[in-house]
Amino acid sequence: MQAQSTFGIAGLLGWPVAHSRSPVIHNHWLARYGILGRYVLFGVAPESLASAVKGLSVLRLRGCNVTTPHKQAVMALLDDVDPLAKSIGAVNTIVVGDDGSLRGYNNDGNGFVQSVRDAQPSWRPDSGPIAIIGAGGAARAVIASLAAQGAGEIRVVNRTFERAKALQDAFGPPIAAVRWNDRERALDGVALAVNATNQGMEGQPALDIALTHLPAQATVADLVYVPRETPFLQAARVRGNATLNGLGMLLNQARPAFNAWFGVMPQITPELIRAVEATFTSA
Repeated sequence: MQAQSTFGIAGLLGWPVAHSRSPVIHNHWLARYGILGRYVLFGVAPESLASAVKGLSVLRLRGCNVTTPHKQAVMALLDDVDPLAKSIGAVNTIVVGDDGSLRGYNNDGNGFVQSVRDAQPSWRPDSGPIAIIGAGGAARAVIASLAAQGAGEIRVVNRTFERAKALQDAFGPPIAAVRWNDRERALDGVALAVNATNQGMEGQPALDIALTHLPAQATVADLVYVPRETPFLQAARVRGNATLNGLGMLLNQARPAFNAWFGVMPQITPELIRAVEATFTSA
């Protein structure tokens, strides 16, 4: 890692990127810990991705986050990819080594797992069956991390059964693909239910699932954080279930990236949460 006394730059590669809350998070931490640096946005079209990635080491950046649509394509442009990121099939963080080498990581799934632990300290990945609704990139990251941390049964429910089955084939046990028509029964006996789709996000329809079979003691999570409470979470809260939105995942996935770039493992404070939530009014 470059000396902390030198000005460090990290940022976000994506297309588009203007909506990102990452600058609020990382620049807050830079100021809080008195670190010389800045986190900036790099709007990079797909056809320019290779030259942009090469520029990370040429310009001596500390690294960057990676978002849509580059998380998969960037993997082939790196010198090394962490095993968890390989199993997820996507990278969300690049770290530039002292020798200019580029190593890719994916902190999304571990960020989610930590967010559940923060909300429910007694919960563990092996506390009981887990239902994941959705089979896209976010779901895959969460599933990979849950499986790596000891989850014994993960039921994956998706409108297109073949996509859920592909995750079952990719990860093997403990994954079990569930057909959409059986989505309510998939909640039977679960300790954790997760919406990993965009349903319920601002501008999207609510997730179409009844919670009749959901145990009263189950924790219910949504990867969406705008709005703060989706209809899915609201329905669970009204039933008495503990709930959490996707803000904790966003913040927790940022912590190891910041540590790798700037040498400090930052803390999630009420002040930071307020700063991020202040951006929701314009979302």
